[in-house]
Amino acid sequence: MYFKENMMKKLLVAGLVSWAGLTGMAHAMTLEEAALNSLRTPANVERDQYRHPVETLSFFGVKDNLTVVEFWPGGGWYTEILAPLLNENGQYVAANFETNPAPEANSPAYRIRLGKALEGWLETHADKVGNAKTVTFDPPHKTSLGESGSADVVLTFRNMHNWAMAGQAEMVLSAAFDVLKPGGVFGVVEHRAKPGMSLKSGYMEENEVIRLAKAAGFVLADKSEVNANPRDTKDYADGVWTLPPSLRKGDTDKARYLAIGESDRMTLKFVKPAER
Repeated sequence: MYFKENMMKKLLVAGLVSWAGLTGMAHAMTLEEAALNSLRTPANVERDQYRHPVETLSFFGVKDNLTVVEFWPGGGWYTEILAPLLNENGQYVAANFETNPAPEANSPAYRIRLGKALEGWLETHADKVGNAKTVTFDPPHKTSLGESGSADVVLTFRNMHNWAMAGQAEMVLSAAFDVLKPGGVFGVVEHRAKPGMSLKSGYMEENEVIRLAKAAGFVLADKSEVNANPRDTKDYADGVWTLPPSLRKGDTDKARYLAIGESDRMTLKFVKPAER
C-alpha cells in the first residue's frame, strides 16, 4: 500500500510540473513534492523515518521562493531535497567543504572527497538544479557565506559538535548571523547530549547550543521534538557513530543499534532580530 501511494504521489508531482511547463508558469513546489522528487536516492529516502525532512523544513519555515544556505551538506542528503525545491523560485546555496586545500591545511581526506562529490552531483543534474550555488566554507580560513543580509534561512544538520570541538563555533555562528536578513531563520539539528557528556561523543548539550547562538545575536524562537529519539541511551563507547547510519561497530550488536535507530536530536529555530 505504501509503495502504491508513493507512486501515485510521484505521478501527481510529475503531472503538476508538466502542466506548469506547458502553461509557462514556474511551479510552486511544496516540501512534500520536494521529498518525493526523482533525484533522491533510495538509501536517503529510507532515512526519512529518522530525519523527518518535510516536518523539519516546515518547522524552519523553508519555502520554495526563499534563499537558503546549508552549512556543510556532506553527502548531500538535504541537497537532494533543497536544490530541486529552490531551483525555480528561490536559491539554494551549499556552504561546501574546501575541495582544493593547501597542503599545510591538513584537510581531512573525507571532506575533500565529499566536497568534490557534491559539486559533481550538482553539475550532473544541472538541468534540474542548475540554479544552485556553492561557496567554500572552511573555518578559520574561509568564513563568508555570501553577501551580508542576502539569505532568508541558514541551516545546519549535525555539524555543531564539530565546530565546538575545533573551537570554531563562534565564527561559524557569526557567519550565519551576517548572511541572514533581519528576521531570517537559523535552523539547527544536532545530536543531543546528556548533561556532562564529552563533545568527543559526537553529542552536544542543548543549553550550550542555545548559549552560543544567543551570544552571536540570535533569539531562540522555538524548539521541536520532531527528531527526538527516546530509545537513544547515549552511552556507547564509540559515541554517536555507534548508531546508524555509521554503525561503527560493524556487525557487533548491529541488530540492537538498528532497533534504536538514529540519534536523539534537538531541533532549534533561531531568528536574527530586526535590530541587534
